[in-house]
Amino acid sequence: METPSNSANESSRLLEASPPLATTNDASRATLLNSSPPLSASRENSHSHADRDSGPSTARLLLVLSGVYVSAFLAALDSTLVATLASPISTSFSSLALLSWLASAYFVANAASQPLAGRLTEIYGRRAGMVFANVVFGVGNLICAMAKSENTVIVGRVVAGLGGGVIGPTAVFIISDLVPLRKRSMWQGTANICFGVGSSIGGPLGGWIEDHFGWRAAFLMQIPLTVLAVVLSLIFIKTREDLGSPKGGRVGEVRPELGLTKLAKWKRIDFTGALLLIATLVTFLLALTTGAWTSPLVLTALPLSLVLAIAFIYLERFHAEPIIPVALLLDRTILAACLTNWFATMARFGVIFYLPLYFLVQGYSVTATGLRLVPESIAIAVTGICVGLIIRGTGRYYLLNAAVSVIFLLSLAITATFSASTPSWLPFISMFLLGIGYCGQLTTTLLALLAAVDHQNHAVITSASYAFRSTGSTIGIAVANTALQTKLAAELNKRLGSREGAEEVIRKIQNSVDAIQDLPEEWRDEAVSAYMASLRVVFVVLLGLGVLATICSLCVKEHKLYKTINRVDEAED
Repeated sequence: METPSNSANESSRLLEASPPLATTNDASRATLLNSSPPLSASRENSHSHADRDSGPSTARLLLVLSGVYVSAFLAALDSTLVATLASPISTSFSSLALLSWLASAYFVANAASQPLAGRLTEIYGRRAGMVFANVVFGVGNLICAMAKSENTVIVGRVVAGLGGGVIGPTAVFIISDLVPLRKRSMWQGTANICFGVGSSIGGPLGGWIEDHFGWRAAFLMQIPLTVLAVVLSLIFIKTREDLGSPKGGRVGEVRPELGLTKLAKWKRIDFTGALLLIATLVTFLLALTTGAWTSPLVLTALPLSLVLAIAFIYLERFHAEPIIPVALLLDRTILAACLTNWFATMARFGVIFYLPLYFLVQGYSVTATGLRLVPESIAIAVTGICVGLIIRGTGRYYLLNAAVSVIFLLSLAITATFSASTPSWLPFISMFLLGIGYCGQLTTTLLALLAAVDHQNHAVITSASYAFRSTGSTIGIAVANTALQTKLAAELNKRLGSREGAEEVIRKIQNSVDAIQDLPEEWRDEAVSAYMASLRVVFVVLLGLGVLATICSLCVKEHKLYKTINRVDEAED
């Protein structure tokens, strides 16, 4: 899909002091946002120097993005913090199956809210979207901290997921409103630093809090940071709508919903599509995490999830403003980039949530387990900046995308070799490579997506990308859990099933990793071996998903990255 060089919707900036001018692409509604007369549709006027301005000053951008960066830090902190604490939380409720639902509940909610983020923030403003996201995210964490049952914890993760799902896309929307494609990777790299720092702190911090105060305190300590993100967003994220303009909307955007009632605006949002997406994921997760493959629940849930998925695709194909633009997915680059995100996120989150289990089975403390996630976070921060510098200097991303995809695959291949005798330093290497590969893929594929569509489709295609990531994380964790539980049951029965009292011991081991440490030595060694064999299967499955991600990434096409917001180079004057 070729990108027009004179996209009207990318000709101005979020913080621009003066109103934008319509171009020929908006001739049917060519008016100024304030009271100035309409501009001629000539190329000279539409490509004026103001239109080609490369964006607001660095200082102004840093102020606007301060709330975005704190939100990114908080979301990253939560991800590794919960990954580290998932096993202790599950153990406290005597249900290892809860480990999968802690992640799945969050990411199912992500999958529901992320695709809606684009449309909702187009209607109500980026600032309102960021504030809403942080408030809901904080409420979800508060519910988890106060939970007295595993079902309440799951509810809390759902609520937090609804807010967290809006944070990421809205952050990208704000950067997209302000920064040209050629420079965008640099600012995304800066956000990746915040993400990397949050991720690197989350693991060891979660372990330390668990060892000294209990896992509930880990959710409570996020509340003050959430309040800070809300305050910064309220103060610094400024739109024309926020400044009280009678025309409303982002500066530089001619919006068809102006003048519509609130009810009319809400009717344009694809809530039916979001509900179908949630129903598809929930039924699929139930099939993967509950009962044997021949149980009535599985035999019912799997076909039902397929029917719901078909209904979702059909609805999105004909909906005027779908949450996932099926028509755009017909473009090779868009489909390949989205599938890359999908498979890569499945693999990455499978590693993030089940590698800590590998360390706990080996006897490491929760704090030591969290420290072993730090290399990936450091790699994310470093890679974000390096990829940004390379793309800014070369204006190209295809070969870079291929390189980071190979690194991502190598990290998964190393992880698939882990056993009880693996050297203690090797996981640090694999996690560092995982961070390089995953962050590099997300950065390059997002740029490929944005370069392949007009600016008017940036919000919806970004939301679609995040929808693929959130569904990928949900499915990846569920697939990993199914592989683990199926293999673990078989291994434990094979190794311990013939011993006296084995049934009760096996049940305890399946529900709590801590139960392994209380076993007699001859039982403990067999239980550890059963876990290691089961985790090896999990990591091999994740490696297969990494192969699919790499193949898809190689199908992404190279598109030109312009140095100006309206995608017109100086030489074209």
